[in-house]
Amino acid sequence: MEFFHKVPHINFLAARKLAMGMSVVVLLIAVVSLAIHGLNFGVDFTGGVTVQVAYPQPADLRQIRETLGTAGYQDAIVQNFGTPEEVLIRLQPKKGVSGKDTGSAVLAALQKASPQVKLEQVNFVGPEVGKDLATKGALAFFLTLTGILLYIWFRFEWRLALGGVAATLHDVVFTVGFFSIFHLEFDLNVLAAVLAVMGYSVNDTVVVFDRIREDFRITRKGTPFEIINLAVNQTLSRTIITSGVTLLVVIALLILGGPVLHGFSVALFVGIIVGTYSSIYIASATALILGVSKKDLMVRVKEDKKVDDMP
Repeated sequence: MEFFHKVPHINFLAARKLAMGMSVVVLLIAVVSLAIHGLNFGVDFTGGVTVQVAYPQPADLRQIRETLGTAGYQDAIVQNFGTPEEVLIRLQPKKGVSGKDTGSAVLAALQKASPQVKLEQVNFVGPEVGKDLATKGALAFFLTLTGILLYIWFRFEWRLALGGVAATLHDVVFTVGFFSIFHLEFDLNVLAAVLAVMGYSVNDTVVVFDRIREDFRITRKGTPFEIINLAVNQTLSRTIITSGVTLLVVIALLILGGPVLHGFSVALFVGIIVGTYSSIYIASATALILGVSKKDLMVRVKEDKKVDDMP
């Protein structure tokens, strides 16, 4: 057992049953919330009005949001568009008000605070367009998920593959369920973040699985429980550094990115933490529960056929 003492050993998998039990409870809550409340879709999916305005000087986005909130557009999304002077506003029109009239009302409200603001253009995103974006977004999500799952399935032995599939689905449901439970707006930015979370989760899982497979092949003694625990410990420093640096960037976005990037940052923040957790307590633990063993991961060498000597 000298091989196991070369790496600082933390018995992660000892808590696998408790961790998986907690995950099942949280995922059930997420699924129930999605079934009952669904998602709070943004203008991208539900349709709405986009108003582009121009200021003579760099626009104060915070003041614009306050002005629109006072005018009755509390959920308006305000962001710079190309230059600091150009501003794009996305909002839901008031009931019974057309897209054109909404643009005029928004301009009038903004001109009270800054008379020099000019209206560039008004676009109305109808419900049909919103549904089309929702359909394409869902298609992009399922194609990405399918591609990732096929990659894991062909890359690893089926027990590890099922663990990777379980971890990826766990992270997606957890992140999307988080937005449903707390009724956070779900727009195209959040969808992009969920797709990024899937890639991050798979990358972390593949690193751990590669080390598990290598340790099974080079370690002469040790139970599957001990070998998988060893592999997790060997990749721990890499996991901490990667997750830590990524989280620093995401936290910076969360603090400094403003309302436009808030949903994107929250989805990444939740997804990175959950993805790091799932590579240990979902992916690896699932493979262990399914009975992965040294025999399953050994390289199969084909025996050369004996050929009679030529006369």
